[in-house]
Amino acid sequence: MRYFVNLSYLGTPFHGWQCQPNAISVQEVLEEALTTILRSHVKVTGAGRTDTGVHARLMVAHFDAKIPLKTFDNLVYLLNQYLKSDVVILSIVPVIDTAHARFDATLRSYEYHIVSKKDPFTNGLAYFFREPLDIPLMNESAQLLMTFKDFESFSKSNTDVKTFLCDIKNASWRLNGDGCVFTITANRFLRNMVRAIVGTLLNVGIHKITIEELKNIIKSKERSKAGFSVPAHGLYLTDIQYPKNININNG
Repeated sequence: MRYFVNLSYLGTPFHGWQCQPNAISVQEVLEEALTTILRSHVKVTGAGRTDTGVHARLMVAHFDAKIPLKTFDNLVYLLNQYLKSDVVILSIVPVIDTAHARFDATLRSYEYHIVSKKDPFTNGLAYFFREPLDIPLMNESAQLLMTFKDFESFSKSNTDVKTFLCDIKNASWRLNGDGCVFTITANRFLRNMVRAIVGTLLNVGIHKITIEELKNIIKSKERSKAGFSVPAHGLYLTDIQYPKNININNG
């Protein structure tokens, strides 16, 4: 039987989502928890890879297991008792056997949080950027992103992806207390893409580059021409969407 597990995590203690040698990952601790509780080796497949220090309000992963009904009814509770407080299981949902957490995802959303005043309660959870920002101009620039498909300029260098094409459905900035939040939704994202986009749009917001220069950066397909990559600790994976027919209860 295949299941989707919906979880949240604080990225600070982890070296990203994916298992790797000599470094703790979210995938590793989740597999360990499931294997221990179900008393059978469990492998999980995530909807994507978050980098070191990136947080997730919602990550989705799938796993295969034979779970007795009595155990399934208490599995979320048992996992949360086993896991440390930086990982929380939100729900576990039975899905059709062919459902895939990564390949069946239709949309993914991220937020990037910026604060303009130092605050101990946002330390490690938002990026402190003290220069004044032109939010209307940054929103105009964000709208421009949706007129392009190729985002190689914002991709991590030397990546092994086969295509740099992404379909951005929404991109916008909003004020949030003493700072602002960037929200972006697309069918897929390249490695480091959101952080590179935010860094480049910050350069627009401080009038370091113009919107016309932003257009030329995207057209150039050269990462070296785009802005800096903002720190990971301000980035949150916030939502992942799937077709309803993969959920057995909605089938």
